[in-house]
Amino acid sequence: MNLQLKIIFLLILAYGCSTPMKSISKKKINNSNKTDHMSRVIIGAISGKTIHLPEVNSTSMTNITPGRFVKNGVPAPEFKLDNSKALPDVLSFNRKFGLLIPVTNTTTEHELWSIILNNQQPGGLEGVGIHTTNIQTPKVIIQTEADLENFKNLFIAGLERAVGEARLSKPEYLIMGMSLEHILYGMDEIKGLMNKLDTTISWATWHEASDAALKKYKAKRIGIISPFNKKGNENAKKMFEDMGYEVVVSFGFGCPDLVDISHIPNSAKEDVILNYLATPENRLDAIVQLGTNMSMTELTEKLELKIGIPIFGINAVTFWYALRENGFDMPLVKAGRLLKEF
Repeated sequence: MNLQLKIIFLLILAYGCSTPMKSISKKKINNSNKTDHMSRVIIGAISGKTIHLPEVNSTSMTNITPGRFVKNGVPAPEFKLDNSKALPDVLSFNRKFGLLIPVTNTTTEHELWSIILNNQQPGGLEGVGIHTTNIQTPKVIIQTEADLENFKNLFIAGLERAVGEARLSKPEYLIMGMSLEHILYGMDEIKGLMNKLDTTISWATWHEASDAALKKYKAKRIGIISPFNKKGNENAKKMFEDMGYEVVVSFGFGCPDLVDISHIPNSAKEDVILNYLATPENRLDAIVQLGTNMSMTELTEKLELKIGIPIFGINAVTFWYALRENGFDMPLVKAGRLLKEF
């Protein structure tokens, strides 16, 4: 009888212990699937927000180890490699930025990489990498307000998918390479979308970046240049008015095909800036360029001194915000006054 009781007791004990052990194991598995469960904390230099930089290098300690190496298909344990500390991304060891852009965009990567490559001096942007995920949307022609509304719905669905795909490269910080004000009306819609996105990684967005940049120059009266049609410019005007700025004048190229935006010649943009925007009667404090597929960095460098006011190109300014928030505070060249002066 005593032996039977002992057996029953041991079975109960074993069964009772097994349940919490399983739940602990499950909890560990769930945590290990999160790329951001371990993070470094920094404070955004512009926003003052708390930024959690996910630990993106830790898996290298177990995945890059001589025990896995093979020579001619045979283990090579004699290979010497110190992986006692996490091994960083060889090229993006200072910061790994994830960039999300529409699949039609051929400009943003070029402008951002140009800034990186033009600023490789000591203390510059060496080890900063841009890792791009395309936002997939069907080819659309935007000629009417109904076209724009349809594109908005397609874009939002594509963006939500792209955020999940972007996380696969384990970025530390994300950059929104899209003019959300083009398709969303006002700050409430823009903030609503950004808050809805399923990510714990911090973002650089155009609406926050442009506001921060304009405040640096105490600008109030602005002019807008964009590839948008009438409705797109109205949306953009609403966003800036929501932030407290006066849009004195706007000019849109009304480009119906998103790919063709990158084909708008610099000569046409220069003509708009000199003859339609930066005129004495407009008395602008700054010119703001929208549309990430419309290049502006080269013209910014050429025209700012000539017109006497800053030009805020969307790609350069959003990247400026991302860099400054992440502690890269050195003056940057060949990208306009803002990146050099602030």
